[in-house]
Amino acid sequence: MVNVTLCFSAGQALLAAKAGAAFISPFVGRLDDICLDGLDLIADICTIYNNYEFKTEVLVASVRNPVHIIESAKMGADVATCPPNVIRQLYKHPLTDKGLAAFVEDWKNTGQSIL
Repeated sequence: MVNVTLCFSAGQALLAAKAGAAFISPFVGRLDDICLDGLDLIADICTIYNNYEFKTEVLVASVRNPVHIIESAKMGADVATCPPNVIRQLYKHPLTDKGLAAFVEDWKNTGQSIL
């Protein structure tokens, strides 16, 4: 199984799929770093691969934020490599924290115990 890494263009991704690569790894964060939209590349690759039913899986790399993950998933990307802080940002939300604190306080006010 071959992973073609450091992909920065749809042409590179097309060639990788035609050559039978198992994975293509477009680096979205690095494109964002040079003022290009890395997610545009994910959209292009997913469209091309779906059009021709390529088996190559899209592995989103250089993920910098939860938006990269969510948008890539919506486009149909198969895999992402993510730093732990970005994974934590996926489940952390201020309204969840606020709601959980209210639930805990409400439970305390009932004077009940589950143990």
